[in-house]
Amino acid sequence: MSATITAEQWAATRAAVRQIGDRFAALVDTAEPGTMATADWSVADVAAHVVLVAWLDSLLLDPGVAPPPVPGLADEIAATTVDTVDKLNDHCLRHFTERDPHRLAQLLRAEIDRLLLATADRDPEMPVTWLGGSRVPVGGLLAHLVNELLIHGRDVARATRSRWDMEPRDAATFLEMFVLGMVSQGIGRIQERAETPPDRRIAVEFRSKYTAPAVMVVRGSEVSIGEPGRDIDVRVSYDPVILNLMLFGRVSRARALLTGKVIVVGGRRPWLLPAFMRAVRFPS
Repeated sequence: MSATITAEQWAATRAAVRQIGDRFAALVDTAEPGTMATADWSVADVAAHVVLVAWLDSLLLDPGVAPPPVPGLADEIAATTVDTVDKLNDHCLRHFTERDPHRLAQLLRAEIDRLLLATADRDPEMPVTWLGGSRVPVGGLLAHLVNELLIHGRDVARATRSRWDMEPRDAATFLEMFVLGMVSQGIGRIQERAETPPDRRIAVEFRSKYTAPAVMVVRGSEVSIGEPGRDIDVRVSYDPVILNLMLFGRVSRARALLTGKVIVVGGRRPWLLPAFMRAVRFPS
């Protein structure tokens, strides 16, 4: 599978940003700000974080956008890896102090308006420099925001005992457009870590009824896209919602496997999946 973004995917992702963003803003608008949504963040903290993600996306697309009131932001973004995303988030939330839910809902809607306007005439495959010097296509940038809205919307909904639907087709854009897009354009230092990874090739094929088959290959510190059906070590069948919840620590790997929605279905060396997951990491 190539990382080509079709016109249909681009239109659907833009629509998802709008629709899910509106749902998220409505959920936050009437919430009690101090209610804990995660172990460390209140509902207001989560909302502020999502506002910052949308704001940073606009800033990455247009350096002329007024940045958030966060000192040293450009240097922090350039230095961030998967293992230090939490430090970047804490740094941003420490300096962006708005915590009124109604105001945060307004800000999120405004940032989404600005982001959709800025990308209306952009090529969705145009690369944008992202965290750690990685490069992400514009379409992948919006797909990442869709995932942020879905995952954190679930956090807020669980905290406030509200309904929160997550459509597999929306969730599927994270792997299909963001992850594969980044791998195609260049991962920079985003996966950098202290220890040297083993110089061993592992190819994992991902299959879902919502996407075309996709293959990611790791070898040492290199990550690339492979060809479906060729030299595959592990084949994984997945539901995009459950996979994303697992990748971001909302559902354990054991539970994901028990649901039957993330299944190792074969390959010549399926036991290498844990080593692949240690090499291709996501902040939880």
